[in-house]
Amino acid sequence: MENKLALRVDDLDNVATVFANGITAGTEIDVRDKKGNTERITVLADIPYGHKIAVTDISAGSHIMKYGESIGEAEYDIRRGDYVHVHNMKALRGRGDLE
Repeated sequence: MENKLALRVDDLDNVATVFANGITAGTEIDVRDKKGNTERITVLADIPYGHKIAVTDISAGSHIMKYGESIGEAEYDIRRGDYVHVHNMKALRGRGDLE
């Protein structure tokens, strides 16, 4: 059986990037950090290759952290194992309407 892998780059990150195909709701995925530690998370929704999975519960209004930086804000409560993308986060970078 092929290991399904996601990488969490920074200790501050509350999301990890999925590096596997065929990730569907109910799949177990190994989330590895930069120290080589691994935790297994059950995926709650289909997640395409290269997209984000929540590694912790994220409250509405909280920052989405990737690479140790805020990349957006949760528009709704996001549960550990959820798909994190434009449907539940608001981008805060590169938006002319926020400047």
